[in-house]
Amino acid sequence: MVLQLFPVWAVLLSLLAFFQPALFVPLKGQIVPLLTVIMLAMGLTLTPRDFSNVMKNAKALGTGVLLQFLIMPVAAWLVAKLFGFDADLTVGMLLVGSVAGGTASNVMCYLAKGDTALSISMTAISTLIGVFLTPVLVASLIGQSVDVPVQPMLISLMQVVFAPVAIGVIVNVLSPRWVRKAEPLLPYVSMIAIVMIIAVVVALNAGKLAEVGGVVALAVILHNSIGLMLGYGVTALLGFDRKVCRTIAFEVGLQNSGLATALAMKFFTPVAALPGTLFSVWHNISGSLLAGYWSRKPLEGDVEADKSTVGQSG
Repeated sequence: MVLQLFPVWAVLLSLLAFFQPALFVPLKGQIVPLLTVIMLAMGLTLTPRDFSNVMKNAKALGTGVLLQFLIMPVAAWLVAKLFGFDADLTVGMLLVGSVAGGTASNVMCYLAKGDTALSISMTAISTLIGVFLTPVLVASLIGQSVDVPVQPMLISLMQVVFAPVAIGVIVNVLSPRWVRKAEPLLPYVSMIAIVMIIAVVVALNAGKLAEVGGVVALAVILHNSIGLMLGYGVTALLGFDRKVCRTIAFEVGLQNSGLATALAMKFFTPVAALPGTLFSVWHNISGSLLAGYWSRKPLEGDVEADKSTVGQSG
């Protein structure tokens, strides 16, 4: 129940940060360490087998990762242009669009009866690929108007994403019994870290939020909706079954916005962190709603299994 109420905690702490920013502004320097904790927690849930599972459904995984780094960056650029965002907000949108899929997608996929193994593999692979692709995509799409520190961003992503994920996987291999004991706590650790990151960014942007928060929220909702719809629609047109379509929809639409927020704070401005902050709240709401809807919609295999059971019992 506590985890399911993540969007509520995020909104409540954001409101506190908005009206009492002095409580959270001093924590500005903790954003990157908090993100490192989140990535370590993700690594602890992965094993080398998750990466080897990639080849079992290579076509679906390759399609999903391609859509991840094609749909979301381009959609972010188009939405930023549509809303006439300035350079800072455009960078923020592009960072959200160019990072890997978020770990929330794994949970939503499970709840929606998707292919959880594929979801975990996609998140892991896109996270590793994103270390190199994210700074390149942002630099390519933003143009010459903004100086994007590609090499420093690449180094930072290696430190904040690749290293903690790798350490988590190694610890999981060497001490699986310890990890199994700690595993129930990991989602709570991640949730607290994400909520704290959101609160700090809201506090730093309290004045700007009052001015442009509504418009940025609309842009974020549109961006997330495009990812979810095209993630599902394109894979359906390509002939994948609905289980895979649901999985890729979440992988494409739910971004690692905490990482986008941290990168914005470290290399750009607090204003550039606004899209990532709002995306962190919204994609958990939209993802939960969609997962709830799909969880009540049986897949083809479920329908056939039900018919078979009825036939046997008759």
